[in-house]
Amino acid sequence: MNNSIVLISFVAYTLLIFFISWFTTRKADSESYYTGNKASPWYVVSYGMIGASLSGVTFMSVPGWVGSTQFSYMAVVFGYFIGYLVIALILLPLYYRLNLTSIYGYLGQRFGVSSYRTGSAFFILSRMIGAAFRMFLVINVLHIFVFDALNIPFWLMILIFTGIILLYTFKGGIKTIVWTDTMQTTFMLAAVVISIFIILNSLDISLPDLIGLAKERGYTKIFEWDWQSKQYFWKQFASGVFIAIVMTGLDQDMMQKNLTCKSLRDAKKNMLTLSGVMMFINLLFLFLGAALYIFANETGISTPTTTDNLFPMLAMQKMGSVAAIVFVIGLISAAYSSADGSLTALTTAFCIDILDIRNRQNWNEKMKKRVRTFIHLLMAVVMMVVIMIFHEVNDEAVISAIFTAAGYTYGPLLGLFAFGLYTRFSVHDRLVPIVAVVSPIVCYLLSYFSIELFNGYVFGFELLILNGLLTFAGLLALIRKKEAINC
Repeated sequence: MNNSIVLISFVAYTLLIFFISWFTTRKADSESYYTGNKASPWYVVSYGMIGASLSGVTFMSVPGWVGSTQFSYMAVVFGYFIGYLVIALILLPLYYRLNLTSIYGYLGQRFGVSSYRTGSAFFILSRMIGAAFRMFLVINVLHIFVFDALNIPFWLMILIFTGIILLYTFKGGIKTIVWTDTMQTTFMLAAVVISIFIILNSLDISLPDLIGLAKERGYTKIFEWDWQSKQYFWKQFASGVFIAIVMTGLDQDMMQKNLTCKSLRDAKKNMLTLSGVMMFINLLFLFLGAALYIFANETGISTPTTTDNLFPMLAMQKMGSVAAIVFVIGLISAAYSSADGSLTALTTAFCIDILDIRNRQNWNEKMKKRVRTFIHLLMAVVMMVVIMIFHEVNDEAVISAIFTAAGYTYGPLLGLFAFGLYTRFSVHDRLVPIVAVVSPIVCYLLSYFSIELFNGYVFGFELLILNGLLTFAGLLALIRKKEAINC
């Protein structure tokens, strides 16, 4: 592998992103940053959201999972389909009816200011940790396999990557991201397809033959019926439904893209199209995983202990320069498409929900823009600091615990929105933050002692559902005598 060629490819790709940013921000204003002026074609948003849904973690992890869990992840993906239907038919009509910029504004109208800011704060915490974690994984892989040989230190890579994302989202915000995500989705999917064809060429077999080998060696198994297994089909399926609802429908990053569509009808088209396409895309990633394991077995290459390293190790060291370049560009695409939306969504949530920037009557537009710019920069700096913390810790168990803890924060959002949508009760708004904090803690303790408490049962993705139920139950305890029918 020629590191100079990979570096040139990285620079060329980055310049292309800056060109798109310049092209989309020539007439940008504040509404462009927050809502894209509600002028985005739905099919562009839908296609770009594929890349936003598939982070660098997915790019490396999903293919690696095939070795231990085969295609059982498809049970989660089938659940996504139902979750996306719920978003299209229930959540999007609500967001458009209330004309929201931040989706957590619904909680403010339904319960009160404390609930509103609690929901937004939980999103900010979770998204910041999640985005930094995903960026850390990508930068760490690129540093190990490419940039370390060029004597580029890790801290400088963090500065470069975050600086690039900061600059191309600085002015256009969500309007720029809708279009850059489209390009990044294209490169990411191209990387997967090209990698598969490189494997076919290396092994000198046809695609039907590769599919046959994958079936023969048991990689394509989808259904697991052992109820105690983490891969139990119905447990995975139910988890997929709620994962889609909270990590797309209750996530400011993903919904901010949807809310740039011209109308509710277009936004629904976006989600319904995405629901079908994502099944095929995830199946493609799983098939790539099977192809990678077959390639390793057929060529006598030992697979790494950490399955996340399978794709980068083979692409960067065993499959030739073309595969290395394709992998690097695909990985960078995944990293950019995840982090750029996160940075903009974090800025939007903080400015709209925490600072209430739009209703500051004593601030003129110039002042509001300065504050937004400062918050955008601040979020980028915080993200860099969190990435550096991950790097300094450099302990897989600790990092996994931090990332898992961040995942718990979506449970309170699920409980809050479900309570608001499916009951007509008002609650003691000031006490909502307590419920939102206690529920994940109880959920974690139940998970930690699940084997002893539940006769050997091990929790998986369904912890999200449990977390939401605990929050819902906590809100029932906060009911006021007078009912509220605000939303």
